[in-house]
Amino acid sequence: MSILLLIIIYISYIGLGIPDSLLGAAWPVIYREFGVSVSASSVVSVLICCGTIVSSFLSARLISKLGTGKVGVISTALTAAALFGFSQASGFYSLCLWAIPLGLGAGAIDSAMNNYVALRYSNMQMNFLHCFYGVGVSVSPYLLSLILSDGQNWRRGYLLMFAVQTCITLIMLISLPLWKKADNLSKEPVKPQRLVKAGTMLKNAAVRSHIGVMMTSCGIESVCLVWGATFLSDGKGFTPDKAAQMITVYFLGLALGRFISGLLAVKIKPSVLILAGHIITGSSIIILLLPLNPYFAVIGLFFIGFGNGSIFPNMTHLTPQIFGKDVSQSVISFQMGTCYIAIMLIPPVFGLLVKFVSVSVFSVFLSVLYLIMIISTTLLKIKIKQGKSAI
Repeated sequence: MSILLLIIIYISYIGLGIPDSLLGAAWPVIYREFGVSVSASSVVSVLICCGTIVSSFLSARLISKLGTGKVGVISTALTAAALFGFSQASGFYSLCLWAIPLGLGAGAIDSAMNNYVALRYSNMQMNFLHCFYGVGVSVSPYLLSLILSDGQNWRRGYLLMFAVQTCITLIMLISLPLWKKADNLSKEPVKPQRLVKAGTMLKNAAVRSHIGVMMTSCGIESVCLVWGATFLSDGKGFTPDKAAQMITVYFLGLALGRFISGLLAVKIKPSVLILAGHIITGSSIIILLLPLNPYFAVIGLFFIGFGNGSIFPNMTHLTPQIFGKDVSQSVISFQMGTCYIAIMLIPPVFGLLVKFVSVSVFSVFLSVLYLIMIISTTLLKIKIKQGKSAI
Protein backbone atom coordinates (compact mmCIF):
# COMPACT_ATOMS: atom_id res chain seq x y z
CA MET A 1 0.00 0.00 0.00
CA SER A 2 2.75 2.47 0.98
CA ILE A 3 4.70 1.70 -2.22
CA LEU A 4 1.62 2.25 -4.39
CA LEU A 5 0.92 5.55 -2.66
CA LEU A 6 4.56 6.57 -3.09
CA ILE A 7 4.23 5.99 -6.85
CA ILE A 8 1.17 8.26 -6.87
CA ILE A 9 3.16 10.92 -5.00
CA TYR A 10 5.98 10.61 -7.54
CA ILE A 11 3.50 11.09 -10.38
CA SER A 12 2.11 14.20 -8.65
CA TYR A 13 5.62 15.62 -8.52
CA ILE A 14 6.05 15.12 -12.26
CA GLY A 15 2.92 17.25 -12.56
CA LEU A 16 4.47 19.86 -10.27
CA GLY A 17 7.53 20.11 -12.51
CA ILE A 18 5.80 20.23 -15.90
CA PRO A 19 4.69 23.91 -15.82
CA ASP A 20 7.83 25.26 -14.15
CA SER A 21 10.16 24.96 -17.13
CA LEU A 22 7.75 25.74 -19.97
CA LEU A 23 7.74 29.52 -19.63
CA GLY A 24 11.53 29.87 -19.62
CA ALA A 25 11.93 27.52 -22.59
CA ALA A 26 9.17 29.17 -24.63
CA TRP A 27 9.94 32.77 -23.68
CA PRO A 28 12.46 33.52 -26.49
CA VAL A 29 9.55 32.91 -28.90
CA ILE A 30 6.70 34.30 -26.75
CA TYR A 31 8.19 37.74 -26.10
CA ARG A 32 8.82 38.28 -29.79
CA GLU A 33 5.26 37.21 -30.73
CA PHE A 34 3.60 39.43 -28.11
CA GLY A 35 5.93 42.36 -28.75
CA VAL A 36 7.11 42.77 -25.17
CA SER A 37 10.61 43.18 -23.74
CA VAL A 38 12.74 40.14 -22.93
CA SER A 39 12.59 41.07 -19.23
CA ALA A 40 8.76 40.95 -19.20
CA SER A 41 8.87 37.27 -18.24
CA SER A 42 9.69 38.51 -14.75
CA VAL A 43 6.15 39.90 -14.44
CA VAL A 44 4.60 36.52 -15.25
CA SER A 45 7.04 34.76 -12.92
CA VAL A 46 6.19 37.15 -10.08
CA LEU A 47 2.46 36.51 -10.49
CA ILE A 48 3.00 32.74 -10.50
CA CYS A 49 5.08 33.03 -7.36
CA CYS A 50 2.53 35.27 -5.61
CA GLY A 51 -0.06 32.54 -5.99
CA THR A 52 2.42 29.91 -4.87
CA ILE A 53 3.46 31.89 -1.80
CA VAL A 54 -0.15 32.36 -0.69
CA SER A 55 -1.00 28.67 -1.06
CA SER A 56 2.28 27.60 0.60
CA PHE A 57 1.70 29.70 3.71
CA LEU A 58 -1.91 28.48 3.92
CA SER A 59 -1.07 24.85 3.16
CA ALA A 60 -0.56 23.68 6.78
CA ARG A 61 -4.11 24.74 7.65
CA LEU A 62 -5.54 23.44 4.35
CA ILE A 63 -3.91 20.05 4.83
CA SER A 64 -5.15 19.81 8.42
CA LYS A 65 -8.73 20.33 7.16
CA LEU A 66 -8.78 18.54 3.80
CA GLY A 67 -5.93 16.04 4.01
CA THR A 68 -2.91 15.60 1.76
CA GLY A 69 -4.75 13.65 -0.96
CA LYS A 70 -7.51 16.19 -1.57
CA VAL A 71 -5.06 19.09 -1.55
CA GLY A 72 -3.05 17.22 -4.20
CA VAL A 73 -6.08 16.74 -6.47
CA ILE A 74 -7.22 20.36 -6.24
CA SER A 75 -3.71 21.70 -6.80
CA THR A 76 -3.02 19.55 -9.86
CA ALA A 77 -6.39 20.45 -11.38
CA LEU A 78 -5.62 24.16 -10.97
CA THR A 79 -2.29 23.84 -12.79
CA ALA A 80 -3.93 21.84 -15.60
CA ALA A 81 -6.51 24.60 -16.10
CA ALA A 82 -3.78 27.24 -16.10
CA LEU A 83 -1.76 25.40 -18.76
CA PHE A 84 -4.83 25.35 -21.01
CA GLY A 85 -5.25 29.07 -20.36
CA PHE A 86 -1.65 29.74 -21.38
CA SER A 87 -2.18 27.84 -24.63
CA GLN A 88 -5.12 30.11 -25.48
CA ALA A 89 -3.50 33.40 -24.40
CA SER A 90 -4.23 36.24 -26.81
CA GLY A 91 -1.50 38.48 -25.42
CA PHE A 92 0.80 39.26 -22.53
CA TYR A 93 -2.00 40.23 -20.14
CA SER A 94 -3.70 36.88 -20.70
CA LEU A 95 -0.51 35.15 -19.59
CA CYS A 96 -0.54 37.30 -16.46
CA LEU A 97 -4.12 36.29 -15.68
CA TRP A 98 -3.49 32.56 -15.98
CA ALA A 99 -0.26 32.83 -14.00
CA ILE A 100 -2.29 33.23 -10.78
CA PRO A 101 -4.04 29.80 -10.72
CA LEU A 102 -0.81 28.22 -11.93
CA GLY A 103 0.92 29.52 -8.81
CA LEU A 104 -1.94 28.69 -6.45
CA GLY A 105 -1.85 25.08 -7.62
CA ALA A 106 1.88 24.64 -7.10
CA GLY A 107 2.41 25.84 -3.52
CA ALA A 108 0.06 23.64 -1.51
CA ILE A 109 0.97 20.38 -3.23
CA ASP A 110 4.67 21.10 -2.82
CA SER A 111 4.33 21.59 0.96
CA ALA A 112 1.96 18.65 1.37
CA MET A 113 4.03 16.06 -0.48
CA ASN A 114 7.34 17.17 1.01
CA ASN A 115 6.13 16.83 4.59
CA TYR A 116 4.30 13.56 3.90
CA VAL A 117 7.43 11.94 2.48
CA ALA A 118 9.76 13.47 5.10
CA LEU A 119 7.71 11.91 7.91
CA ARG A 120 6.86 8.53 6.40
CA TYR A 121 9.63 7.60 3.97
CA SER A 122 13.43 7.48 3.83
CA ASN A 123 15.86 10.11 2.56
CA MET A 124 16.39 7.97 -0.53
CA GLN A 125 12.70 8.25 -1.36
CA MET A 126 12.73 12.00 -0.68
CA ASN A 127 15.52 12.42 -3.22
CA PHE A 128 13.64 10.25 -5.72
CA LEU A 129 10.56 12.44 -5.16
CA HIS A 130 12.48 15.51 -6.26
CA CYS A 131 14.05 13.48 -9.06
CA PHE A 132 10.56 13.08 -10.49
CA TYR A 133 10.15 16.83 -10.31
CA GLY A 134 13.29 16.90 -12.46
CA VAL A 135 11.59 14.49 -14.88
CA GLY A 136 8.66 16.89 -15.18
CA VAL A 137 10.82 19.95 -15.84
CA SER A 138 13.00 17.99 -18.27
CA VAL A 139 10.27 16.49 -20.43
CA SER A 140 8.21 19.63 -21.04
CA PRO A 141 10.94 21.88 -22.55
CA TYR A 142 12.28 18.98 -24.61
CA LEU A 143 8.87 18.32 -26.16
CA LEU A 144 8.45 22.06 -26.67
CA SER A 145 11.81 22.21 -28.50
CA LEU A 146 10.64 19.45 -30.86
CA ILE A 147 7.44 21.37 -31.55
CA LEU A 148 9.37 24.61 -32.23
CA SER A 149 11.95 22.90 -34.44
CA ASP A 150 9.09 21.38 -36.46
CA GLY A 151 7.87 24.91 -37.22
CA GLN A 152 4.81 24.69 -34.98
CA ASN A 153 3.56 27.29 -32.51
CA TRP A 154 4.61 27.26 -28.86
CA ARG A 155 0.90 26.96 -27.93
CA ARG A 156 0.95 23.34 -29.09
CA GLY A 157 3.50 22.63 -26.39
CA TYR A 158 1.25 24.08 -23.70
CA LEU A 159 -1.74 22.10 -25.01
CA LEU A 160 0.28 18.89 -24.90
CA MET A 161 1.34 19.57 -21.31
CA PHE A 162 -2.28 20.38 -20.43
CA ALA A 163 -3.27 16.91 -21.63
CA VAL A 164 -0.53 15.28 -19.54
CA GLN A 165 -1.47 17.32 -16.46
CA THR A 166 -5.13 16.37 -16.87
CA CYS A 167 -4.18 12.68 -16.85
CA ILE A 168 -2.18 13.22 -13.65
CA THR A 169 -5.18 14.97 -12.07
CA LEU A 170 -7.37 11.95 -12.83
CA ILE A 171 -4.79 9.59 -11.33
CA MET A 172 -4.68 11.73 -8.17
CA LEU A 173 -8.49 11.71 -7.98
CA ILE A 174 -8.75 7.93 -8.32
CA SER A 175 -6.07 7.46 -5.64
CA LEU A 176 -7.92 9.40 -2.89
CA PRO A 177 -9.02 6.26 -0.94
CA LEU A 178 -5.37 5.14 -0.71
CA TRP A 179 -4.41 8.00 1.62
CA LYS A 180 -6.71 6.92 4.47
CA LYS A 181 -5.86 3.25 4.01
CA ALA A 182 -2.13 4.00 4.13
CA ASP A 183 -2.48 5.92 7.41
CA ASN A 184 -4.55 3.12 8.95
CA LEU A 185 -1.96 0.49 7.96
CA SER A 186 1.03 2.55 9.12
CA LYS A 187 3.18 0.73 11.71
CA GLU A 188 4.43 3.97 13.25
CA PRO A 189 1.63 6.50 13.75
CA VAL A 190 2.71 10.02 12.89
CA LYS A 191 2.50 12.57 15.70
CA PRO A 192 -0.35 15.09 15.46
CA GLN A 193 0.92 18.26 13.85
CA ARG A 194 1.24 21.38 15.96
CA LEU A 195 0.57 24.61 14.08
CA VAL A 196 3.32 27.18 14.64
CA LYS A 197 3.04 30.87 13.79
CA ALA A 198 5.41 32.41 11.26
CA GLY A 199 6.66 34.93 13.82
CA THR A 200 7.68 32.14 16.19
CA MET A 201 9.66 30.41 13.47
CA LEU A 202 11.39 33.60 12.38
CA LYS A 203 12.67 34.13 15.92
CA ASN A 204 14.57 30.85 15.65
CA ALA A 205 18.07 31.47 14.22
CA ALA A 206 18.35 27.88 12.96
CA VAL A 207 15.11 28.26 10.99
CA ARG A 208 16.42 31.48 9.45
CA SER A 209 19.69 29.82 8.41
CA HIS A 210 17.90 26.74 7.09
CA ILE A 211 15.62 28.97 5.04
CA GLY A 212 18.67 30.91 3.79
CA VAL A 213 20.18 27.72 2.33
CA MET A 214 16.93 26.68 0.69
CA MET A 215 16.09 30.14 -0.65
CA THR A 216 19.45 30.57 -2.37
CA SER A 217 19.35 27.02 -3.72
CA CYS A 218 15.90 27.79 -5.17
CA GLY A 219 17.24 31.12 -6.42
CA ILE A 220 19.96 29.39 -8.43
CA GLU A 221 17.46 26.87 -9.75
CA SER A 222 14.86 29.48 -10.71
CA VAL A 223 17.33 31.77 -12.46
CA CYS A 224 18.56 28.84 -14.53
CA LEU A 225 14.98 27.74 -15.15
CA VAL A 226 13.62 31.14 -16.20
CA TRP A 227 16.70 32.65 -17.84
CA GLY A 228 18.78 29.64 -18.89
CA ALA A 229 17.34 29.41 -22.41
CA THR A 230 17.62 33.19 -22.91
CA PHE A 231 21.23 33.08 -21.64
CA LEU A 232 22.07 30.40 -24.20
CA SER A 233 20.14 32.19 -26.96
CA ASP A 234 21.05 35.85 -26.43
CA GLY A 235 24.30 35.36 -24.52
CA LYS A 236 25.88 32.35 -26.21
CA GLY A 237 24.50 32.60 -29.76
CA PHE A 238 22.22 29.56 -29.93
CA THR A 239 19.00 29.85 -31.97
CA PRO A 240 15.76 29.94 -29.88
CA ASP A 241 14.78 26.34 -30.74
CA LYS A 242 18.34 25.14 -30.11
CA ALA A 243 18.45 27.01 -26.79
CA ALA A 244 15.14 25.39 -25.73
CA GLN A 245 16.65 22.03 -26.60
CA MET A 246 19.97 22.71 -24.87
CA ILE A 247 18.39 23.95 -21.62
CA THR A 248 16.86 20.48 -21.31
CA VAL A 249 20.37 19.37 -20.39
CA TYR A 250 20.12 21.50 -17.22
CA PHE A 251 16.87 19.81 -16.22
CA LEU A 252 18.33 16.38 -16.94
CA GLY A 253 21.21 17.26 -14.63
CA LEU A 254 18.70 18.26 -11.99
CA ALA A 255 16.84 14.94 -12.28
CA LEU A 256 20.02 12.84 -12.48
CA GLY A 257 21.58 14.60 -9.48
CA ARG A 258 18.55 13.80 -7.36
CA PHE A 259 18.39 10.22 -8.61
CA ILE A 260 22.03 9.54 -7.78
CA SER A 261 21.65 11.35 -4.46
CA GLY A 262 18.73 9.01 -3.71
CA LEU A 263 20.87 5.96 -4.44
CA LEU A 264 23.72 7.26 -2.28
CA ALA A 265 21.31 8.20 0.54
CA VAL A 266 21.12 4.53 1.53
CA LYS A 267 24.65 4.75 2.99
CA ILE A 268 25.56 8.44 3.06
CA LYS A 269 24.17 11.04 5.46
CA PRO A 270 22.14 13.95 4.06
CA SER A 271 24.71 16.44 5.38
CA VAL A 272 27.46 14.80 3.28
CA LEU A 273 25.25 14.80 0.19
CA ILE A 274 24.56 18.50 0.74
CA LEU A 275 28.29 19.21 0.98
CA ALA A 276 28.91 17.30 -2.27
CA GLY A 277 26.14 19.32 -3.92
CA HIS A 278 27.80 22.55 -2.81
CA ILE A 279 31.16 21.52 -4.25
CA ILE A 280 29.73 20.45 -7.62
CA THR A 281 27.58 23.57 -7.93
CA GLY A 282 30.46 25.93 -7.12
CA SER A 283 32.77 24.21 -9.59
CA SER A 284 30.11 24.38 -12.31
CA ILE A 285 29.54 28.10 -11.83
CA ILE A 286 33.28 28.61 -12.35
CA ILE A 287 32.91 26.90 -15.76
CA LEU A 288 30.28 29.50 -16.73
CA LEU A 289 32.58 32.31 -15.62
CA LEU A 290 35.38 31.21 -17.97
CA PRO A 291 35.47 32.45 -21.61
CA LEU A 292 35.07 29.04 -23.21
CA ASN A 293 33.26 27.55 -26.20
CA PRO A 294 29.44 28.07 -25.89
CA TYR A 295 28.89 24.35 -25.43
CA PHE A 296 30.88 24.51 -22.18
CA ALA A 297 28.06 26.73 -20.88
CA VAL A 298 25.67 23.86 -21.58
CA ILE A 299 27.98 21.50 -19.67
CA GLY A 300 28.20 23.98 -16.80
CA LEU A 301 24.41 24.26 -16.62
CA PHE A 302 24.12 20.47 -16.57
CA PHE A 303 26.40 20.20 -13.53
CA ILE A 304 24.76 23.15 -11.78
CA GLY A 305 21.51 21.20 -12.02
CA PHE A 306 23.30 18.02 -10.95
CA GLY A 307 24.93 19.55 -7.88
CA ASN A 308 22.28 22.01 -6.74
CA GLY A 309 19.50 19.50 -7.40
CA SER A 310 20.44 17.33 -4.42
CA ILE A 311 20.54 20.18 -1.89
CA PHE A 312 16.81 20.96 -1.62
CA PRO A 313 15.50 17.39 -1.02
CA ASN A 314 18.19 16.59 1.53
CA MET A 315 17.57 19.84 3.40
CA THR A 316 13.83 19.13 3.37
CA HIS A 317 14.27 15.59 4.72
CA LEU A 318 16.36 16.94 7.58
CA THR A 319 13.57 19.33 8.64
CA PRO A 320 11.71 16.96 11.02
CA GLN A 321 15.03 15.84 12.54
CA ILE A 322 16.26 19.39 13.14
CA PHE A 323 13.05 21.08 14.29
CA GLY A 324 10.81 18.24 15.50
CA LYS A 325 8.31 15.90 13.84
CA ASP A 326 5.32 17.54 15.52
CA VAL A 327 5.99 20.91 13.86
CA SER A 328 7.38 19.68 10.52
CA GLN A 329 4.30 20.58 8.44
CA SER A 330 4.28 24.16 9.75
CA VAL A 331 8.04 24.53 9.21
CA ILE A 332 8.00 22.98 5.73
CA SER A 333 4.98 25.08 4.70
CA PHE A 334 6.81 28.18 5.91
CA GLN A 335 9.99 27.08 4.12
CA MET A 336 8.09 26.50 0.88
CA GLY A 337 6.50 29.96 1.16
CA THR A 338 9.83 31.70 1.74
CA CYS A 339 11.49 29.69 -1.02
CA TYR A 340 8.81 30.82 -3.43
CA ILE A 341 9.42 34.39 -2.31
CA ALA A 342 13.00 33.84 -3.46
CA ILE A 343 11.75 32.30 -6.70
CA MET A 344 9.48 35.31 -7.16
CA LEU A 345 12.06 38.01 -6.45
CA ILE A 346 15.40 36.64 -7.66
CA PRO A 347 14.63 36.10 -11.40
CA PRO A 348 13.09 39.62 -11.71
CA VAL A 349 16.16 41.11 -10.03
CA PHE A 350 18.24 39.36 -12.64
CA GLY A 351 15.78 40.63 -15.26
CA LEU A 352 16.57 44.19 -14.23
CA LEU A 353 20.27 43.49 -14.61
CA VAL A 354 19.59 42.11 -18.09
CA LYS A 355 17.67 45.27 -18.97
CA PHE A 356 20.39 47.66 -17.78
CA VAL A 357 23.49 45.53 -18.45
CA SER A 358 23.07 42.29 -20.44
CA VAL A 359 22.34 38.61 -20.01
CA SER A 360 26.12 38.04 -19.82
CA VAL A 361 26.01 38.75 -16.04
CA PHE A 362 24.23 35.40 -15.61
CA SER A 363 27.24 33.53 -14.16
CA VAL A 364 28.27 36.41 -11.84
CA PHE A 365 24.74 36.56 -10.45
CA LEU A 366 24.80 32.81 -9.74
CA SER A 367 28.13 33.24 -7.96
CA VAL A 368 26.62 35.76 -5.51
CA LEU A 369 23.72 33.42 -4.71
CA TYR A 370 26.14 30.55 -4.19
CA LEU A 371 28.23 32.56 -1.70
CA ILE A 372 25.14 33.40 0.37
CA MET A 373 24.14 29.72 0.37
CA ILE A 374 27.53 28.68 1.76
CA ILE A 375 27.36 31.30 4.52
CA SER A 376 23.84 30.18 5.50
CA THR A 377 24.92 26.52 5.60
CA THR A 378 27.79 27.37 7.93
CA LEU A 379 25.53 29.34 10.29
CA LEU A 380 22.99 26.48 10.38
CA LYS A 381 25.67 23.97 11.40
CA ILE A 382 26.75 26.27 14.22
CA LYS A 383 23.19 26.61 15.57
CA ILE A 384 22.60 22.84 15.44
CA LYS A 385 25.83 22.17 17.37
CA GLN A 386 24.75 24.73 19.95
CA GLY A 387 21.43 22.92 20.36
CA LYS A 388 19.39 25.98 19.37
CA SER A 389 17.24 24.44 16.66
CA ALA A 390 14.16 23.24 18.59
CA ILE A 391 10.96 25.25 18.19
